[in-house]
Amino acid sequence: MMKYSVLTIFFFSCLFLAHGQFENVIITSKKKKTLVRTDNNGQLHINVSPKNVLKFKAIGWVRYSDFGATGDGKTNDMDAIAATHAFANLHGLKVKADQGFTYYIGGQERTAVIQTDTDFGSAAFIIDDTEVQNHKASVFKVISNLQPFKLDGLTSLKRNQQKIDVLLPQSCLITVTNSNVRHYIRFGLNQDNGSQQTDIFVVDKNGHVDLDAPIIWDFEQISNVTAIPLDTTTLNITGGRFTTIANKAESKYNYYSRNIWINRSNVVVDGLEHHIIGEGEQGAPYGGFINIRDCAYVTVKNSLFTGRKTYRTIGSAGKPVSMGSYDLLVNRSLNVSFENCSQTNDINDNTFWGIMSSNYSKNLVYDHCTFSRFDAHKGVANATILNSTLGHMGINAIGSGLLTVENSTIRGKTLINLREDYGSTWQGEIVIRNCVFVPEGGKPTEANIIGGSYSGQHNFGYTCYMPERITIENLRIDDSNHPEDYERPAIFKNFNEEMTDDTYQEKFPYIRTNEIILKNVTTASGKDLLISRNPFMFQDVKVHTD
Repeated sequence: MMKYSVLTIFFFSCLFLAHGQFENVIITSKKKKTLVRTDNNGQLHINVSPKNVLKFKAIGWVRYSDFGATGDGKTNDMDAIAATHAFANLHGLKVKADQGFTYYIGGQERTAVIQTDTDFGSAAFIIDDTEVQNHKASVFKVISNLQPFKLDGLTSLKRNQQKIDVLLPQSCLITVTNSNVRHYIRFGLNQDNGSQQTDIFVVDKNGHVDLDAPIIWDFEQISNVTAIPLDTTTLNITGGRFTTIANKAESKYNYYSRNIWINRSNVVVDGLEHHIIGEGEQGAPYGGFINIRDCAYVTVKNSLFTGRKTYRTIGSAGKPVSMGSYDLLVNRSLNVSFENCSQTNDINDNTFWGIMSSNYSKNLVYDHCTFSRFDAHKGVANATILNSTLGHMGINAIGSGLLTVENSTIRGKTLINLREDYGSTWQGEIVIRNCVFVPEGGKPTEANIIGGSYSGQHNFGYTCYMPERITIENLRIDDSNHPEDYERPAIFKNFNEEMTDDTYQEKFPYIRTNEIILKNVTTASGKDLLISRNPFMFQDVKVHTD
């Protein structure tokens, strides 16, 4: 039964484009002229003359000026931009920005849907967020022609399960949730009641799981299963110089989504720039100018981003907190890479928030990147940082699998910080190889390679682990500018200052590291490594040296 129901759903999803309707857009070809207008309900009407339809199809691409964009940097060109993409989507045409144009995008609620290759080239885009009708509406959405659908019949899952009992029309990204189990029950000033159990993975048409991104949780029950077909062709987005005029809203957790939202698998973003101007005394946070969600195999390369100003607000515990705001966000996505990317502002300037955040994702990669931060809030399965430099917020992560840091310079408070608000958990291994660690960017401070905190008194919704094995090879610790009472660098920060003997009892025991392998670890201070300034907590850890 499932085989035929899935194929039927898949077939009807492909009919989505047949009538030329996209995101409140209607396309016709009845008039002698090409016209774009908006009716009283905000619906966009596009009338393209039959002659122009033939011309555009013969050329193979369309420009924003073909649909009325002026590109003078003052006139709102958003309707023309949305119309261009809607027409291109219907006819399978590429979109090219007009070189030398500056497109102004005002605060109206209008989203341009990208389903074909788009070359922004050297054109500039000004996104004005000072007066916005709907701050949750993306400026661009990169979406698939293939529609997600529900799966029935899947009632449980096991960690590392290799196959699920389904037949699908093609390979799909599967999202599974269980509303009866709460994970990531956050601790601290932004405390909350957690989120429903969630996992994502890729299966082929016969249900075989891609074991490079394995199932990481046991599901005794399943509330919802969604299958998202994976596009087999690559959609390319190139160029573009985007500038956001920042909002001036109240500084509270009310995230703006005036962004490029990628919700399609197999996408490459190459050569894009994003700048920010107009940040004032207050502002609402942003949920990523590049927002990658519910997809797989996305690469962002040769691109430039901007860290956003840090504002303060009141957290859920009723006390002031610094408020996260991001230029890059990855949620429920697999195999996402950032290659040869950097940011416009100083990665060591703590007046700007860390540039990247992620949740529920797997196989995330930085390669040749210069960013203020790598971060995994609600877990990452497998993360790799290569040939990169990370600034004042460093590497923050919880999750599982293999966390690799190689040929990189880290300038955070610790080389790797296991986030204490989610239990400082990493169920797997950490490998640090051929790296330089500059604690707090060279400020006088203690040096701790692995940071975190765990009291054992809070239920995070899962068992918390320290890395089973940590391998540190060819690491240089630049602790030359240390405080006067500096003893020596430590592998582990003091995770629990109260746990000094057997009288301390953890309600929720922490699974400790089994072994540490050290090869050629040197310090600028000339001081040897400690395991931790809390020797009792780590007394059973085996340390192997060359």
